[in-house]
Amino acid sequence: MTEQGEASTDADSPESVLLSWGTIEDLGSPPDGEASHPSEETAALPTEETAPHPSEETAPNSVGGTTTTTTTTTTAQPAKARNAKRRILEWVVVVALAVLVAAGLRTYIVQAFYVPSGSMLPTLQIGDRIVVIKFGYTIHRGDVIVFKRPPADVGTTDADLVKRVIGLPGETISSVGSMVLINGRPLAEPWLPALTGACAESAENIPRTKIPPAHYFVMGDCRGDSADSRTWGTLPASLVVGKVFVIVWRFGHPYLHWF
Repeated sequence: MTEQGEASTDADSPESVLLSWGTIEDLGSPPDGEASHPSEETAALPTEETAPHPSEETAPNSVGGTTTTTTTTTTAQPAKARNAKRRILEWVVVVALAVLVAAGLRTYIVQAFYVPSGSMLPTLQIGDRIVVIKFGYTIHRGDVIVFKRPPADVGTTDADLVKRVIGLPGETISSVGSMVLINGRPLAEPWLPALTGACAESAENIPRTKIPPAHYFVMGDCRGDSADSRTWGTLPASLVVGKVFVIVWRFGHPYLHWF
């Protein structure tokens, strides 16, 4: 079994620009007897005092009665640019949180897997995407579980496998023909559909096995084409990743089937 996705990412407040308009010196009054006509040098200057612009600040200078006019012009950053930066920052935070939450969910709560083989046919089809719950579950007979490949299973290189729980800790399991026996009694398997083709077999071939504490006896639904506890022995509970609770994808399309 292959895990899905592994087998088979203010502007600076515009600084005030200080514009100094320089100084306009007082030209004084003409001498007595002279016409008060402006000279060539003064003709270009206004004859009347110009009122300062509302945004100007006028302050007297102690030197020679000079008046200095200072204008402060603020270049406003467009609101759209500021809003765009805020939106980008918000998205960065949202994505970061989503990644952290997803990582936490994957590690501790749920995980998606891809089914690469047919050992669980017809319950699980090749290519199915399944979701496994990894926290707060209890394993019962008939549950479909995902587990780490036991060291004794040398028939595959897949890191994770999926099978159905048939025998529980402390039970004795065996078979007679195609009938599974638990503690010597026939086991009803309502979860198992009629098997045909490669999945069908005339005998389960389960050796009489006493299941140790904290171990499970697992089998594939495709009994005729599944390497499972009949081949490599009981499964330690420590290798269980979680319990399958839903199929979410099948044959290239969304598909929901709950267990």
